[in-house]
Amino acid sequence: MVALETELITLAEYKNPQHEPGSEKRLLLIFLVSFVFMLLAQPLLKKYFPTPPPPQKIAQTEQAPPPPPESPESNESKAPTTRPATPLTPAVRKQAPAETETVIESDLYRVTFSNRGGQVKSWILKKFDNDAENGKLDLVNPTASAQYGYPLSLWTYDEGLRGRLNSALYVATQDGQQITFEYSDQDLSVRKVFKFDDTYVVKTDASVTYKGTPKEAFLAWPSGFGDQTSPAFYATSLLAYQFNKNIERVTPRCGFSLFSKCTQVIGGATMPGPFHWAGPTDQYFAAVFIPDDPAAASMVTLNHSMPVPKDPSKPDSKETVNVDVIGAAVGNPRGATSERLFAGPKELQVLQKIPVPGVSGADNDLNGLVDFGWWGIIAKPLFVWLRWTYHYIIHNWGWAIVLQTLIISLALLPLRITQMKSMLKMQRVAPQIKSIQEKYKKYSLRDPRKAAMNEEIAALYKKEGVNPAGGCLPLLIQMPFLFAYYRMLSTALDLRHAHWLWIHDLSAPDPIYILPILMVISSLVTQRMTPQAGMDPAQQRMMNVMMPLMMGFIFFRLQAGLNLYYAVVNVISIAQQAVMNRTSLGREMREMMAKRARKKDK
Repeated sequence: MVALETELITLAEYKNPQHEPGSEKRLLLIFLVSFVFMLLAQPLLKKYFPTPPPPQKIAQTEQAPPPPPESPESNESKAPTTRPATPLTPAVRKQAPAETETVIESDLYRVTFSNRGGQVKSWILKKFDNDAENGKLDLVNPTASAQYGYPLSLWTYDEGLRGRLNSALYVATQDGQQITFEYSDQDLSVRKVFKFDDTYVVKTDASVTYKGTPKEAFLAWPSGFGDQTSPAFYATSLLAYQFNKNIERVTPRCGFSLFSKCTQVIGGATMPGPFHWAGPTDQYFAAVFIPDDPAAASMVTLNHSMPVPKDPSKPDSKETVNVDVIGAAVGNPRGATSERLFAGPKELQVLQKIPVPGVSGADNDLNGLVDFGWWGIIAKPLFVWLRWTYHYIIHNWGWAIVLQTLIISLALLPLRITQMKSMLKMQRVAPQIKSIQEKYKKYSLRDPRKAAMNEEIAALYKKEGVNPAGGCLPLLIQMPFLFAYYRMLSTALDLRHAHWLWIHDLSAPDPIYILPILMVISSLVTQRMTPQAGMDPAQQRMMNVMMPLMMGFIFFRLQAGLNLYYAVVNVISIAQQAVMNRTSLGREMREMMAKRARKKDK
């Protein structure tokens, strides 16, 4: 009766703009009259038409006598012996008596489900260690999930219904690597099926029916990842999605972006598809959904703020900072959802084995999850080369970086020699250029006669075979390699917890800062040894100190692997410069610069 009254009130409040004025009142009057008639007719119906036993009780009499009470674990794994052929009615309910857990395990993972909400409480990746060194990595962020939801929970636009879906006690049925969760009461029917295999992918199906009407059933990964143990790791989280060759990445906050647009994650917003895959990622791990029907998929973006300790080594400290907890829910907004979920590492060799059918103009896999940035055309081959070096030449990531850096520096040595020759030629013609500039200094920049000065300088360059850009061009050629290496080392999951000498994690800062200090000292020595033609000696002395100190400030808290690369580059540069300074070319350049410095002092 309460349900009927609620339905009547709902119908009375619902306003359809296509209805004629007054139609709601007439409809409500008809329902009220019918309701009063049904109440008055109840005694007569009970007298002349006895009610048969409920279907649930009949089903119970046909079954064997009930077994002795069992533990929740055994109840969880038993499948129901009968299944209603008709839609669920208020007399047929499917609810578990208590909260239980079910474990799905393979060589790669150990996933623990709770029948409360039919959601994941723990998702252990067996091949990856925890940053806290207390076991294997759990992809579930325990603090954030307790507040904002656990993986594979259900998301609907009705907040009240969402709470019911994720707090109900489902009946769990396990069949090998497949687990089914079912729940039903007088107005709600839910079914969730998860089928695992020997990869990081799980096939998912979810359907929700509420008061006889199919509802949207978005499967969610709402609360980040378990490797987010510091504010810096939370800052790397974002939402990524792809359709055909277009890959977009949405960040929690937009900083300075010179070459690309930035879109921020807005909590509760809906991003309509189509998507070939979509979901949250961080620096090293991802949980992306791969819809069976990309055209019918939508993604709800989730963003929550949560205080965390500013210093991860002091978890009880009262000094906290607010971080963004990024998540997403992906599914069909018009009914049942059928999709796959990849929850695992962003390793190229793993992602390239996950098929994503129907992609046009790009790879049919999850390769796009790894973001090598603008210099990806260089960074990706560098990483493939580094990984090959590790597997086939030297089985240590730190020494593999040293070896690769040595080869790159030797390959760029001709550019360094070309740069030095160009600087020497510029030094030779410097007095003549200064003489020309003195001749035209009485004219303003707007004076047409000033153009004659540029013509004379250009003629001098041509006569002496000087290229004004010759000193900068080799540096410009080297810059893409430097940026690509930086990007490659920042995204390489293989360096996570990789050891080298005193360093226990090449993806984290040097714990005793030896590499940043070595980089600053080697930069000072390199600047001191390198001839810098055309620069005032006072400016040169200032730059020789300021540039290394500024680089040290930038790299002080960056990854040890990146500091190792730059420190090795500097050490190799010192050796190269020492040899070049002993050549006739190097001696001539240094003598010319010393002579110029003596003139300045006079």
